[in-house]
Amino acid sequence: MTGMRCKQWMFLLLVTFTTFAACQGTSQNLGQFQGEGDYGTVLHPGSSHYDAAKGSYTVTGSGADIWSGEDSFHYVWKRVSGDVALTATIQLAGTGGNAHRKAVLMLRQSLAPNAAYADVASHGDGLTSLQYRDAAGADTHEIETYGKGPHRVRIEKRGSYAYVSIADANGTLQPSGAAIRVGLTGDFYAGLGVSSHTVNASETAVFSNVQVEALPPVTTPPVLHSTLETVIVASTDRRVRYTTSGSLEDPNWTPDGKALLFDAAGNLQRFVLDNGVHPIDSTLPRSTAAAPIPVGLKINGDHAISPNGSTIAVGSGDPDGVARIYVVPIDGGTPRRVVADGPAYVHGWSPDGKTLSYSAQQGAGFEAFTIPMAGGSATRLAPQSDVAEFSPDGQWIYFQSDRTGHMQLWRMHPDSSAQEQLLISETVDWFPHISPDGQQIAYIAYKPGTEGHPANQDIELRVLSIADRRVRTVAQLLGGRGTMNVPSWSPDSRMLAFTSYALLPE
Repeated sequence: MTGMRCKQWMFLLLVTFTTFAACQGTSQNLGQFQGEGDYGTVLHPGSSHYDAAKGSYTVTGSGADIWSGEDSFHYVWKRVSGDVALTATIQLAGTGGNAHRKAVLMLRQSLAPNAAYADVASHGDGLTSLQYRDAAGADTHEIETYGKGPHRVRIEKRGSYAYVSIADANGTLQPSGAAIRVGLTGDFYAGLGVSSHTVNASETAVFSNVQVEALPPVTTPPVLHSTLETVIVASTDRRVRYTTSGSLEDPNWTPDGKALLFDAAGNLQRFVLDNGVHPIDSTLPRSTAAAPIPVGLKINGDHAISPNGSTIAVGSGDPDGVARIYVVPIDGGTPRRVVADGPAYVHGWSPDGKTLSYSAQQGAGFEAFTIPMAGGSATRLAPQSDVAEFSPDGQWIYFQSDRTGHMQLWRMHPDSSAQEQLLISETVDWFPHISPDGQQIAYIAYKPGTEGHPANQDIELRVLSIADRRVRTVAQLLGGRGTMNVPSWSPDSRMLAFTSYALLPE
């Protein structure tokens, strides 16, 4: 047999086997599910066993992975539509094995290997993440949570978002902070999947107390949940750092890279970063709790850390209701007012720490200003300008302006010369933040026609390369005001910190 004919024969055999496995699954007792099969390139046949007495499913699967642009795994499924939830306790069998073997609760647009999907995946090394492919054939990305298996998890689709919840020490499911906008439409599939991540091997997982349920319409006011996240700009993979009900806003990364500072309902907080502990489940190692920084006033969400990390400039809504700018030691202390007139909103420091950049309301609009930290008069830079931030070399100030009709990204020299628009886009672009290496600008893109910078909108975090003006989307989320109003780059320019939001039933 020639090489080409051999390859064709093997391909036909594989396709025939996959189809046969899928059909075979529909003839046995699958409990709540309707079918099963091996999908993608699978060398070893998968299987499932439903134990009606225990309400559990034992699923065995092979395949290279559930990742990249195409998946290979065994899947037990049910056709669904609308808003649904899939819940189970997951236990991968045995110890050792490939750290990337996966057992998943999956919502999938079709049974094609490259279909759009979202899942909550329990990995062999204990990681629990929300994985997703937002379009057929697109790359898979993930949002890492702090959960470590085995434990009870849930994925639910509500409208255009998928959410992951993880059980706490009392067994109560709590939002994990992992959420993603997905385009599952019409009929799709909900089910249980296993991939060995080792082509020539199989792995087994037990899914117990499995529930597949249609979600009723929400009739009560939703509860706001806030999540501090980071995203690796190169890969766009995200990680939950801290999540809670209520309002969190605008994380700054400290210059040493060890902590995030953010606003919690008008109070400045510090959250010390770590390497994967769980802020929800008390049976697991806890991260350092967010701790208040006493600054002697209520802040308005705008804050910027000095280049040497010793001082933070904050915006405050004073008793007369006017926003002004103060500086205070990074660990707290007595605030010193540096901008007496208002409303004024701080945005950044010059690289030498001697000058603050800010915007102030002038009549119906905003204008960009700088002011020396040692005292003295403010310098007006440009009209119709907002969110002014120095470049790391001090040669530019990046800002936003609606002078061309809607908010767009601009820059100018610190003496206000050489003003130029960086990007012409249909989206409404806010909060430009220059990376510490001076190579990229992160910003928020609202939908065309958006007025102002409202909260709780479908937005994108985008990054503009200064060298070639190319734009990449690094995250899609529910956010806006409070997501990234302040400088948010990690010191090494690899990651961004931001706040995402979820409006969930009580």
